[in-house]
Amino acid sequence: MAHLLVTGGAGYIGSHALRALRRSGHTAVVLDDLRAGGSSSKAVGDAPLVQRDVGDGAALAHVFADYGPFDGVLHFAAYLSVPESVADPLKYYRNNFSSAALLVECAVRYGVRAFVLSSTAATYGTPEVQPISEDAQPAPINPYGASKLMIERLLADVERAHGMRWSALRYFNACGADPEGGIGECHDPETHLIPAALEAAAGLRPALQLFGTDYDTPDGTCVRDYIHVSDLGHAHVLSLESLLEGGPSGVWNLASGRGFSNREVLAAVERVTGRRVPIEEAGRRPGDPPVLVADAGRFRSAFDWEPRHSDLDTIVSTAWEWLRSWKSVS
Repeated sequence: MAHLLVTGGAGYIGSHALRALRRSGHTAVVLDDLRAGGSSSKAVGDAPLVQRDVGDGAALAHVFADYGPFDGVLHFAAYLSVPESVADPLKYYRNNFSSAALLVECAVRYGVRAFVLSSTAATYGTPEVQPISEDAQPAPINPYGASKLMIERLLADVERAHGMRWSALRYFNACGADPEGGIGECHDPETHLIPAALEAAAGLRPALQLFGTDYDTPDGTCVRDYIHVSDLGHAHVLSLESLLEGGPSGVWNLASGRGFSNREVLAAVERVTGRRVPIEEAGRRPGDPPVLVADAGRFRSAFDWEPRHSDLDTIVSTAWEWLRSWKSVS
């Protein structure tokens, strides 16, 4: 059993990882300022919650000194909107790099043995070869992806200098909600395709904006690889435990390995809900590559990991059940 610090543990992916960690017998303290639209103190259950900014050096020193010692840190406290990162790059480099670097520094100072970074497929940019393996040369095309890649490189340098093992889990599109209920995606405003489409189907927004219909893809819309958030949570447990047992550091893709276009996702939403999704076609968003599909075979092989909830209809069904309970949709 490990004692852990989970930053951003009240957010969407962080809370699902926290639930998976605790189900596996680990204890955790959550650091989250609750500023992000999808963060909620209810999502951490009875885990201790310190409501402070991860970029606050004094707050970090307090958490490490008073709640530790920690065996590992799992870092989810990052901004995640590609269009916003293009419009406000300073915000993203300040939080996703500078604040994260301060966290890494504290982890080293207080003797943390393992650091798991919530990273992203946006580090790859627009690779020429699909599906994308970890051997693809990173070339981010937006500040969001660039800020995450900078932390990956920092962690590699820190291991060489100080010995702290690390893993960077490069997610593709996280989605869905815990099948057992109680937590799910609740950003405000919601910008991710599946929950936004469900909101449109439920009549909670007038229409879904479909960004880009002229990409060089089979139906003209973006193609993405969707991975259920509970499968991501399980992967974090496996990665952390491996590092604590002396396993290798490095980057790993986490994905289903299959791509779906935006229109295919909308069809799944209509199939699962039995409702029409009103759409409003719009231009491309800046920073969006046309296709992102992963080769996640390396992680599957190394950890005997298989996504159990990541078929598209299961993803949409769990997200729909969460939305119905959260927003009281009949």
